[in-house]
Amino acid sequence: MAAGRPHPLTQLSTAEFTKARDIIVKLCGSSQSVYFRQICLEEPSRTSLVPYLEAEHAGTLTGETPRPARHARVEYDIIKADGHEAVRAVVDLDAGKVVSNDVASAYSFPYYTVDEFTQFLDHCLASDLFKDAMSEFSIPEGFEVTIDPWPYGGSDNEDDPRYMQGIVFARDGRKNHPDTNHYGHPIPIIPVMDWVTKKIVRVDRLATGGSEDGLEPAPRGDEPKKLFENANSAEWVPELLDQPTRTDLKPLNVTQPEGASFTIQSDGLVEWQKWRFRIGFTPREGAVLHDVCYQNRPTFYRLSFSELTVPYADPRPPFHRKQAFDFGDGGVGRMANNLTLGCDCLGAIHYVDSLLAGPDGSPTPAKSVVCLHEQDNGILWKHTNFRSGNAVVARSRELVVQFICTLANYEYIFAYKLDLAGGITLETRATGMVSVAAIDHGKASKYGNVVSPGVLAQNHQHIFAARIDPAIDSYRDTRVVLEESHGVKMDPKTNPYGNLYEVRRHVVDRARHVDAEPRLNRTIKMENPSRQNSISGKNVAYKLVAPATQMILADEESIHTQRAQFAQHNAWVTGHRDGEFWVAGEFTNQSRVEAGGVGDMVRRGDWFTDEGDPKAGSSNGPGSHGTNGHGGHGRKSSPVVWPVYGFTHNPRVEDWPVMPMEMYQIHLRPTDFFEHNPALDVPSRKNESSVLVPCCGGNNGTTNGNSDGSVQKDPVAHGQGIENSTDASAAGAHVE
Repeated sequence: MAAGRPHPLTQLSTAEFTKARDIIVKLCGSSQSVYFRQICLEEPSRTSLVPYLEAEHAGTLTGETPRPARHARVEYDIIKADGHEAVRAVVDLDAGKVVSNDVASAYSFPYYTVDEFTQFLDHCLASDLFKDAMSEFSIPEGFEVTIDPWPYGGSDNEDDPRYMQGIVFARDGRKNHPDTNHYGHPIPIIPVMDWVTKKIVRVDRLATGGSEDGLEPAPRGDEPKKLFENANSAEWVPELLDQPTRTDLKPLNVTQPEGASFTIQSDGLVEWQKWRFRIGFTPREGAVLHDVCYQNRPTFYRLSFSELTVPYADPRPPFHRKQAFDFGDGGVGRMANNLTLGCDCLGAIHYVDSLLAGPDGSPTPAKSVVCLHEQDNGILWKHTNFRSGNAVVARSRELVVQFICTLANYEYIFAYKLDLAGGITLETRATGMVSVAAIDHGKASKYGNVVSPGVLAQNHQHIFAARIDPAIDSYRDTRVVLEESHGVKMDPKTNPYGNLYEVRRHVVDRARHVDAEPRLNRTIKMENPSRQNSISGKNVAYKLVAPATQMILADEESIHTQRAQFAQHNAWVTGHRDGEFWVAGEFTNQSRVEAGGVGDMVRRGDWFTDEGDPKAGSSNGPGSHGTNGHGGHGRKSSPVVWPVYGFTHNPRVEDWPVMPMEMYQIHLRPTDFFEHNPALDVPSRKNESSVLVPCCGGNNGTTNGNSDGSVQKDPVAHGQGIENSTDASAAGAHVE
């Protein structure tokens, strides 16, 4: 790489960020008011980037190597009296000019920024409509009203302006602590604001009865209704708890006396063991992995989390509008936590910073939004020779790339975990606080669970989608295959005892969805049809192992499902298009249908093999239910895989006031990619800091102790590298 020229995948520098902003300001002129939403790297097209990556890995890069132009993506509003224009621009930083400048169509509303969410509370509290609505209730002295801004959900009318709604609570200000629970005392109203005029247009009243009491709220009484008379404390901060924290949990330290085994460069290049990749960060997606290679062999061109929709199942209006798209309505990158050493990640940590746009387009530092660290993950592989009693065991270690976002009440923890055997795990954890509503004392509801007196946690789903852009041993030749394992009928010649099963393969030749079928072990494989494993003769591949979780439960004709078509199926395979990262489409805020998402991508009819060409004709294959259609605009392209997964959250009392994490994982595992176990060379090294814990109240884990409390004279003989043997010399062959 030539000195001073950033890698094409490197995040924008402060100077580049500012240059892009200044170019847009000059373009708009002084007569127009501009509100900046996002400035970030516009990733190069695949056509322009792949030759550069191939030269990079071949070691042939020079200053004369053609490189993609350096572009920035700038999203901003032109503020007008009767509405805002949402504009998406691309700025050529090398040429110093705007190369595209597109205005979104009417009713394609952009996401909300942190700044806009912050303004909402002040507008509500100043509203006479809101004050009148609050006069219906009497809250205890010293309680303070708080409002969570929420996306408006699926709009009831096609021509609604850009709205924001709020969910109202009260916090106990008498405790004089900034972290008293903001969600412990729900107030049954929802204010709705027109974001252009910044006026509260109405305040919706909420039903508070049990599910047998109907869908509408009770009539307003003549006297203010007293709230929180039977409420319990819902504190979660240690110093506010009614019980002391545990004192018998001893320290468990992650120490790396020689430092971390990974390196990271200022341009985002990470090298760990045999892995090599680049970290990116976008305001919508958070951390993104680019150009993931193992032993300099490409495996994935791009890995990212794409979307999360959370539809609630309470049918009482206006709860039907509780459906967030946390990536598209706000952006998990914008909501990313500033991670803290020794809390969110343990061990030897490296933090990655980024830049976010202020309302004036200024670069705002986003500090420590991604952490990198290594962690032990139990046994990687092991075998004991039962004849000699000797065992060899290698520990599994992962490199974790993690970010955490707070979306009002919920926290989501996203991580990419790379292991020593060529595998990658995409992990999602949900924690934080469940979204609650008020319920009359003594009532119960089938729409959720009462988690505290007067507090109903409503049933809902969290449905995630990831985006996998494969590059299996090549940037130019990947296909997707479905494999199923089928039992075979007994046959006197071929299966006389009935124990045979066979693996059946179906090449995915054109865009489609895929439904899980655990009974057939339906598996998505991404393989290189031009490169075969020298041992098995099969195509080198990676397979996707994903949980077969429940999909969206809302009626298929409902707005909830129409705007989240991706959530109807466990996976989708679509044709690659540059910049097409959004499983539910670019504009989810207040949407009524999924526009530009995977449903539309499938309908345009891209194909991946010559057999998939609509002119040649092809079958849909297993798991598609024959719903594929061709819109006549397809083209041959490389496939992108979108796994969809999630959990149906029927809350329990144990989820209150803060929820123990719920975890789901997607695994990408090499399949005939290597010629043997790629982790065979991982050292079988004994951990010298491990100690024996004596029983009976002895010295608890501070020495290498025997069960009687005496010191272990020869710890090697009882180390992790040997079992069922008292011969200390035998361990030396396997434990360093």
